[in-house]
Amino acid sequence: MSSLTIRNLPDETHRALRARAALAGRSTEAEVRAILESVARPKERIKLGSLLAEIGQLAGGVDLEIAREKATAEPMSFE
Repeated sequence: MSSLTIRNLPDETHRALRARAALAGRSTEAEVRAILESVARPKERIKLGSLLAEIGQLAGGVDLEIAREKATAEPMSFE
């Protein structure tokens, strides 16, 4: 797991983080992790695959007929 060092954090910000952590019943470090996680990876974030599927549905969808190759592949020869 990665580590992160934050320099030059104002004292007021550190005090606010400590107070917020105390209200949540966790350490300041755990509180900062929770804040960073919620901002960097929000639960309501749009996932690319879901967005593309929605666009395809709005466009009326597409029926693809994909024919599989019947022939078997020849193994490689190293001779």
